[in-house]
Amino acid sequence: MRWEGQRLDADDGGLLPGMPSARGLLRSVQVPEFPGVTLHEVLSRSALNKVPDGSRMPFGYTINPYRGCLHQCVYCLAGDTLVLMADGSQRPIADLRVGDRIIGTERRGTYRHYVETEVLAHWSTVKPAHRVTLGDGTRIVASGDHRFLSARGWKYVTGAMAGRERRPHLTTNDELLGFGRSGPTPVACADYRRGYLTGMVRGDGHLGVYRYPRVNGGGGVQHRFRLALADVEGLDRSQAYLAEEGIRTDRFAYSAATPERRAMTAIRTSSAGAVARITALVAWPEAPGEAWQRGFLAGIFDAEGSRSGGALRIANTDVEILGRTRSALAVLGFDSVLEDRARPNGLATVRVRGGLREHMRFFHLVDPAIRRRCSVDGVAVKSDADLRVVELSDLGVEMPMFDITTGTGDFVANGVISHNCFARKTHEWLDLDSGRDFDTQIVVKTNLVEVLRRELAKPSWRREHVALGTNTDPYQRAEGRYRLMPGVIRALADSGTPFSVLTKGTLARRDVPLLASAARDVPVGFGVSLAIWDDDLHASLEPGVPSPRARLDLVRAVTDAGLPCGVFLAPVLPGLTDRLADLDAALEAVAAAGATGVTVVPLHLRPGAREWFSAWLAREHPALVPRYRQLYRGGAYVPAEYRAWLAERVAPLLRRHGLDGHSGGRARGVPGEAPSGEAASGVPGDDEASFPAGSLPATRPAAPAPARRGRGRAPARDDAVPGQLALI
Repeated sequence: MRWEGQRLDADDGGLLPGMPSARGLLRSVQVPEFPGVTLHEVLSRSALNKVPDGSRMPFGYTINPYRGCLHQCVYCLAGDTLVLMADGSQRPIADLRVGDRIIGTERRGTYRHYVETEVLAHWSTVKPAHRVTLGDGTRIVASGDHRFLSARGWKYVTGAMAGRERRPHLTTNDELLGFGRSGPTPVACADYRRGYLTGMVRGDGHLGVYRYPRVNGGGGVQHRFRLALADVEGLDRSQAYLAEEGIRTDRFAYSAATPERRAMTAIRTSSAGAVARITALVAWPEAPGEAWQRGFLAGIFDAEGSRSGGALRIANTDVEILGRTRSALAVLGFDSVLEDRARPNGLATVRVRGGLREHMRFFHLVDPAIRRRCSVDGVAVKSDADLRVVELSDLGVEMPMFDITTGTGDFVANGVISHNCFARKTHEWLDLDSGRDFDTQIVVKTNLVEVLRRELAKPSWRREHVALGTNTDPYQRAEGRYRLMPGVIRALADSGTPFSVLTKGTLARRDVPLLASAARDVPVGFGVSLAIWDDDLHASLEPGVPSPRARLDLVRAVTDAGLPCGVFLAPVLPGLTDRLADLDAALEAVAAAGATGVTVVPLHLRPGAREWFSAWLAREHPALVPRYRQLYRGGAYVPAEYRAWLAERVAPLLRRHGLDGHSGGRARGVPGEAPSGEAASGVPGDDEASFPAGSLPATRPAAPAPARRGRGRAPARDDAVPGQLALI
């Protein structure tokens, strides 16, 4: 719904800044009950939003009474997809921000080329998960609607050869495009730092102790360390690593730029103790570990490496350095060759074989500081990586996933080219951003019920399933002021149209009798989300959201009225809500409320939420700060070990309270699955939500299955683990 799309025959109403064409805008108001929020009251030309024909969603239409949401939730569920950045590094998709520079592709003549592009939008959702396994071992978890670039063009993960689901889709005959499997970026531990300094100092540094005679007799001793580079990134890292070892160095301008050479900057020290310490740090270890080998390769590449003409080389005149380089490469599984052209100065090079596939694996495994040599901008999309699709699996579970919109319409995820699936751009279409504006600039379709009844009365209306809550919560606080939902429910029921509602707003309790009445005429589904069980903790973390018990009362009211209702128990907070007694109490209460299913998910910390939560944790629970730093050191997610521990803890509780797989509820990572064909219960989401096939009845049943975003059914294990991806 764009402002341009609100043109009516009525006179112009008020206008928003920068939106002179908003003729459907009646007024923009700020009211005392919603401080800091602007409500834009508009006249909408349409109420029913048709789902694209290619979508696999088991409903044909959605209704969004509001654009934007007053819940202003802190937590978002994300995937740990690794996206290729413009500098050649990788970053989890959850940690991306609008404006980040990443790599996309564009066609230039015969070949597609990697090019630098920008992240334009970034959001999360929950969708049914499918796993794509490639010949080189890459495993990608994606929704069925996600598209990848194959040798035969863009293809969806799932589809059919005929009928409504017909569309280009992956099969085991397809081969994806990209450079393939890479590797995890190393942690800068003590061994890695020492390896890096060894490669850098031995490769390009000046280190020694010099004795010289004095004029008046005797001798003197001079201790000297100097490292001069044109790329300051390598100098910054070296200086920082030395500082961590207690070695202070001074920085100075080493040489000015000339038409032929770049300017060089250097660090130095002449302290006898510092020089002795550096000498000890860069001594060859007797049995170097893998972390040292990675650090050494990063250091020697920053010092003496190059990448041009499709070749990655490391040059040196020292035979031992060249030998150590080849040995470290072999440890990490690289094939290398020594190129010795018998030059008078003894200069030889070690070349890494394997083309772009191995070059990218090298950059990600060793993590050089100098990034200009690591970019793929302008490189043709050609690779000998085995990217054949060897297996396609429906995981039978919904998972938290992320997606982004980019300037090129694609991006590189885990080494393969991935298309933007869709964009949550409803606010940006209105020239409002999808961040703070989404929380504080709420668009209200004041004439929604009138328009909806008119559309439902058309002879062409086929009474397809309509979903509410797939974009924004229809029972957010603004609904208390505008009361649009009763009219929507009556209009749908009167027309014989089945529908589902997803919400975390307890305001929905107002309409439970109306929903129950509607369920006697049409199939109705319902779901509620529940983040924190403890009242005191909830008051501290979510002061503006209905309390857990209030939301459980909503579940009870819904089930008492004869409607099925699922619960999404998330996020579980390590050290705060993952105690056995807390989980037991929460699941007991959920079961007692009559929930028809439950899904349990640990806390994810996205940028923005991470900073806010960390500040709150340091203030309220400082003793837990070290534990959280350890748990989330790798990004937005807890490690697989914690997820497995939580799953093991939750599994018997689910069985005890009748919420296991046979009852429609599961924890992420709990072994086993619900019986085939058994409908799991539904839950609402904060952003985009979906109602997968099987959760919504095609005909009017006595007890319709609820709509769902997080399914009661869960995976045999959490497949969004390091080395795998979660894509929309």
